[in-house]
Amino acid sequence: MMFENFFEGQNVLLWSSFGIAVVLGAVANKTNFCTMGAVSDWVNIGDTGRMRAWIFAMAVAMMGVTIMEALDVMSVDGAFPPYRSNQLIWAENLMGGLLFGIGMTLASGCGNKTLIRIGGGNLKSILVLIVIAIIAYYMTNPFPGTDKTLFSELFYGWIRDAAIDLGRSQDLGTIVAGEESGAKATTIIGAILSIGLAVFALKSTDFRGSFDNVFGGLIVGLCILGGWYVSGVILVDVDGEVHSLRSFVENWDFVADSEEGKPASFAPLSSQSYTFVNPMGQSFAYLQAGLDRAYLTFGIMAVFGAITGSFLWALISKGFRIEWFVDGKDFITHFVGAVLMGFGAVLALGCTLGQGVTGVSTLALGSFIALFGIIFGSALTMKIQYYKMVYEEEATFSKALVTSLVDMKMLPKGLRKLEAV
Repeated sequence: MMFENFFEGQNVLLWSSFGIAVVLGAVANKTNFCTMGAVSDWVNIGDTGRMRAWIFAMAVAMMGVTIMEALDVMSVDGAFPPYRSNQLIWAENLMGGLLFGIGMTLASGCGNKTLIRIGGGNLKSILVLIVIAIIAYYMTNPFPGTDKTLFSELFYGWIRDAAIDLGRSQDLGTIVAGEESGAKATTIIGAILSIGLAVFALKSTDFRGSFDNVFGGLIVGLCILGGWYVSGVILVDVDGEVHSLRSFVENWDFVADSEEGKPASFAPLSSQSYTFVNPMGQSFAYLQAGLDRAYLTFGIMAVFGAITGSFLWALISKGFRIEWFVDGKDFITHFVGAVLMGFGAVLALGCTLGQGVTGVSTLALGSFIALFGIIFGSALTMKIQYYKMVYEEEATFSKALVTSLVDMKMLPKGLRKLEAV
């Protein structure tokens, strides 16, 4: 899409992000598309319906990105966040995923589900949103009057040393075939993997028989693809010289008539798709700046779009209802979960949607590591909670942890502390 000036292109980007997110929010609410729920169903009752919906969304998004890159429609190489960076921050991906998985279980839902629940009237999720937003913001932005961030103070000194410089993109195709043949290999791997994931999801008769699960997975995957498309094809023609929105801002002094309307940062104008924790931090920055348009981003529009879509569906379906904390313990549990989600998603470069669908669609190795961490962290937490609920005082945290790890085949059976339930 070619535009004659930057602001036309930016407006299309922002409102497209909002519009697609409205659809995403409405469909997620209608179909109960929930990644934490998917893990819960699988771990607690052996039902894989919602897990297959999540996997189907991955397949749809991955297949779409593979096709668009093969046809040179757009590229996700310079995406925001940098999924395909040559720096494989595997320890951050893994630890962040674990923290996020634990946090979303305690807080009753991931970043996407938090927004869906707010749209449905859940006031508990507003607290979760506020805490995540503040943590996410200060993980990447300095405290007032300093140059120190939460990340630099708590993590950088020890976890960044574990990063591996691959010297090239971390997408699976480039890792397997090298830079020269990487694009072709990425196309082949993307096609095989996306078809394999789709077949796995659809081979279940129960999954195919559930309209909500199939529809939810399909639409969520298409929404992720839509985000990639609109953010990757908008161009600005400046006297015959073509710029992306990002390159326009990077060269603002040379291509713009004045400083008026210049965005605060060029990174959020890169190709991108839906992720919600970092945009919650961006929303905090936007509010701090007094709703200055310079701070308005694709991600912020996505946050408000998802809430709006969920709210509209809640009204249409008459499912809107106000919910509040049951007691003080419920408040503390959600608060701790929100803190862990804020730290975890920034470390992992995304949440269940941001890494689990959007990141995975780029075939970035770090995204798969983060996805594993999220699922493992959530599944382990659910098992511990279940054992403590069943055995009450007999099940200390350590006993529940060891028994849960035995159930997950991470420890020998002889170490079991509690009878299986």
